[in-house]
Amino acid sequence: MKQDSHFQTFVKAGNPTGQVTAINSFVVSVSGLQPVSRQALICFEDGSKGFVQHILEDSVTVLYLGVTPLKVGMGAVVQHNELVTKVGKDFIGRVISVTGEPLDGKGAIAADGTWPIFGEAPQLYERELLDTQLETGVTLIDTLFPIARGQRLALLGDSKSGKSTLATQIAINQRNTDQVVVYVMIAKRRSDIDMLIHRLTENNALDKAIVIVSTVFESLVLSWLAPYVGCAMAEYLWRAMNQDAIVLYDDLTTHAQIYREISLLSGVSPGRDSYPGDIFHTHSQLLERAGKLKKNHRHLTAIPLVLIDGGDITGFIPTNIMSITDGQWILDMDVFREGLRPAVSVGLSVTRVGGRGQNDRQKAQHVAVQKAVGDFLQAREFAKFGSELALTTQQAMERGHQLYDLFTQIPGETFNLMAQQIMLDILLSSPAGAKLDINQLKTLSVKSAALVKTEKDYSGIVSTLRQQIGPIAPTAPQPAAAPAPAAPNPEAKP
Repeated sequence: MKQDSHFQTFVKAGNPTGQVTAINSFVVSVSGLQPVSRQALICFEDGSKGFVQHILEDSVTVLYLGVTPLKVGMGAVVQHNELVTKVGKDFIGRVISVTGEPLDGKGAIAADGTWPIFGEAPQLYERELLDTQLETGVTLIDTLFPIARGQRLALLGDSKSGKSTLATQIAINQRNTDQVVVYVMIAKRRSDIDMLIHRLTENNALDKAIVIVSTVFESLVLSWLAPYVGCAMAEYLWRAMNQDAIVLYDDLTTHAQIYREISLLSGVSPGRDSYPGDIFHTHSQLLERAGKLKKNHRHLTAIPLVLIDGGDITGFIPTNIMSITDGQWILDMDVFREGLRPAVSVGLSVTRVGGRGQNDRQKAQHVAVQKAVGDFLQAREFAKFGSELALTTQQAMERGHQLYDLFTQIPGETFNLMAQQIMLDILLSSPAGAKLDINQLKTLSVKSAALVKTEKDYSGIVSTLRQQIGPIAPTAPQPAAAPAPAAPNPEAKP
């Protein structure tokens, strides 16, 4: 076999060399190569690549990244002592593979440099407290379970409960902010990838995003590397370009399953549910790279998506990730069937940091909405008995239904924080039992939010809109028409 020119260059440079001794699918055993570090990039004789997973006494285990079959006896050489990916500002607005190659047909991408794929998280003394709310554009979340910039917050839900749709809504809303979204798709079907790109493009949000794609047909090793590559690209924007960024991992349950398969093929002893013992460290190492830096006051926010089979949030992977993150949004299929979109469980979801970024008005609305939702859920339980409801219970039911109508948003429909506050202020202050035109409320609030510059402006606009929208008066029952007099019967006897 003719040796690759790059391979020869690294050998002539005196880099450590070795020889392939065994091949098991994409797991390659190589003798020699010492001294070498874990996760070092390896170049094989034919020019294909791999990286070191385990270092043993007389050999190393290399995960193969190529597609052409290797042969026992082939040479290998250390190319770099760490695994890196191409990064740069020109990747924004593009759809790329895990290796950094463009997939959108828009031509080659000029990289600014490289960045470590397995970088270290910032130290505690390098961080600052989080104090800025991240606008998701989803009223229910921004009101009850807000997320702060730099926070790590998990998004959990059963299959087809709307996890990817909610993540897409969050990505779409960043078209109106100063943040860049890195959306990582891990071992996805082509239809899911096309749907995401279509929604981002249709809503003019792709220009503020980097989409990293790995499909179910690609190498398991590439799919396992996908979230680390996405994190590295977001880190470059955050730490080198002073740019706020959000990275969405869709999803880490699939990533854990891929890592389990790789570990079992590598001969690692299985633990609970056959996952390797370092599965917790694998995800914590990834998610802890988010936060807020003291040196530039910029943020990297991490939102991992997690699949919970049958709605069971006590599974091994969900509990692992919830213990790493600073809160979770949990999507419930029962709520989904009721028609609320996104189907967020009010009872199970929690945010531990997000409230720091809310102003006093938002905090007051948070308390009022929680009470209204609690009264609604209680009233709905009473209604199941079929007995006649008290007036206050009927009013709680009506207020709850209107809140749910307000919270329901379709993909692409987003509201900024000011519009959300206006809508909630008008709804919560409306008379008990009043019915508002929710669609009109949403439309007018969006138009009016741009006019608010001061607190006086806000009060005036809310007062004006309250008069314009007003409660819809219930239709008064019409009295039954009196029966017409019967026509005289000529044959009737007097």
